[in-house]
Amino acid sequence: MDPLILLMHQVMLSDRPRMNAYDQALAQAVEPGSIVIDVGAGTLALSLLALKHGAEHVYAIEADPDMAAVAERIIATNDLKDQLTLIQGDARAVRLPRKADVIVSEMMGNLGPEENMMRVLDSVARKNLRPNGRIIPRELTTTLAAIEFDDEGWGMWGQDFHGFRLDAVQEFAEPRAQLHFFQRAPRLLSAAVPIADRVRLSITEPGNLHAVMGFFTADLIDGVSLSNFPSYQGCNWAVWIWPLRHTPVTAGDAVQATVHRPSGSARSRVVTDWRLDCTIARGGEG
Repeated sequence: MDPLILLMHQVMLSDRPRMNAYDQALAQAVEPGSIVIDVGAGTLALSLLALKHGAEHVYAIEADPDMAAVAERIIATNDLKDQLTLIQGDARAVRLPRKADVIVSEMMGNLGPEENMMRVLDSVARKNLRPNGRIIPRELTTTLAAIEFDDEGWGMWGQDFHGFRLDAVQEFAEPRAQLHFFQRAPRLLSAAVPIADRVRLSITEPGNLHAVMGFFTADLIDGVSLSNFPSYQGCNWAVWIWPLRHTPVTAGDAVQATVHRPSGSARSRVVTDWRLDCTIARGGEG
């Protein structure tokens, strides 16, 4: 199999805040005897956590046949065939022999919705979740905000590099989304606004507008959430960045953005294919 796939899972399992958040959520949701569905099961990390917290049986659904083969080996190695059933295929088409108490999944992309997780979970729940059963996460929100970088990333191409100018580099960059892991926290020039077809980001702090940032927050269960911004050490998700020509802005200005989602479910999973059309409205305009 592609070694990059295993590397991706390695990085995800090494993300301690991610794993701790799901561990806490499953500790709340799973009771002794619970039936659990793990959607997009991968290396079965969430399935194993559910068993740890007392699940009677877990149905692990994985679409990728290569990853399903890995999961099958993990089940055999741990002698879990009586507690864990692997189903290889599209979760939306699965109808199980008994209703589940909990559905859990971690299919968030860097922007949040690229894998259509919440739609998939809703489909699975309609067929397989008992009344009053729980879905983890129960909500996924993607937000956009205007930012100024702190001497890194796209913010490097400015007018003060040890007394010299590097802003000419901006002329050579195509308008295209980037993924970024922050080394230093950016300045938020606007509040974060939920993503929609059209978004207005009202500038609340004066500064040098560098980009629009996109990130997600997953509300897993009461008191437990997970987000890729503010970032944390070991976070396996980058944030989504739409670079803009560096522009001074002040309170009262606004970035007006039109969001273009790629057509087709396969294309929507390529997060760098999501794009924005942005204009800046000065105070009192628009």
